[in-house]
Amino acid sequence: MLRVRERGSPRAALIYTDKQGTNMLTIRTANFVARTLSLALIAAWAGPALSEKGLVDNVNAEAAKGVILAHPLRANVAELEGSGGNITVLSGPDGKFMVDSGIALSKPAMQASLDKLGSAPVKYVVNTHWHWDHSDGDAWLHEAGATVIATPQTVDHLTKASRVSDWNFTFPPVSAEGVPSVRLTTDKTYTMNGESVVVHPLMPSHTDGDISVYFKKADVLATGDTFWNGIYPFIDDEHGGGINGTIAAVDSYLKFITDKTIIVPGHGAVADRKKLLEYRSMLVAIRDRVAVLKRQGKTLSEVVAAKPTAPFDAKWGNFIVTPELFTKLVYESV
Repeated sequence: MLRVRERGSPRAALIYTDKQGTNMLTIRTANFVARTLSLALIAAWAGPALSEKGLVDNVNAEAAKGVILAHPLRANVAELEGSGGNITVLSGPDGKFMVDSGIALSKPAMQASLDKLGSAPVKYVVNTHWHWDHSDGDAWLHEAGATVIATPQTVDHLTKASRVSDWNFTFPPVSAEGVPSVRLTTDKTYTMNGESVVVHPLMPSHTDGDISVYFKKADVLATGDTFWNGIYPFIDDEHGGGINGTIAAVDSYLKFITDKTIIVPGHGAVADRKKLLEYRSMLVAIRDRVAVLKRQGKTLSEVVAAKPTAPFDAKWGNFIVTPELFTKLVYESV
């Protein structure tokens, strides 16, 4: 079962306990919600007063420090953190199956962490979407023999100059080695290490080319950036994302997961169904508040000034995406 220690505990954590009540694994302390990537993004979005660099430079600098933490989940599935977004890995004699590849600057530390999970090489890598903090490691993993899987939309963004205005950064096309070779438009199940891995292309949500991955036997779902646990999410409306699609992605997960499912979000602590429901409630409430104001003809600056996120800011607005930025992202996509 999944349970969360009370906030009063100095190390509030998400815990997995097997049916016999043994083999208790600390998956993540609550303090890791504001961990390496989060701190880098906070500094970057805080502006030049804290840093002369931009968001991408700051996140890359953090990734280059080479601190990768491994968290065993269930049935040979683990989560790696410290190189961009959360990475999920299935290990076994048939090879490793990775969800997202992180940032290339983390290669030495990432390789060391992967080796600790077993000697078999990485066989498959799935890009949950195109953003560099989830796909920048594709090239070195492909050169090491892995097959990289993505949607056609993700491949399109990776193979041309793609600008994210909110990050004030234009990403150049990736090298030939970094281009995913398998392009999925429908579900595909990969069978390896006694596990069925369902790779599911989503409708436009965080971007226009998101993928979720479900490890059926382990009952572990990797959502990519369609779910940010405990923090306001970034939604890339410049590349086809939107608040309604993000909510629809969450709804698709809630149709099949149970209270026992372990959920690996794109950012934030490993979660359960209850946390996902809280996230959905927040998204819907803010979406509806912003939509009402926009229908009244209010400008973006007027809607931001109205503080439609205020009831949620204390819980969700203290980390990566500020309430003002999240209001802007929602406004632009309703």
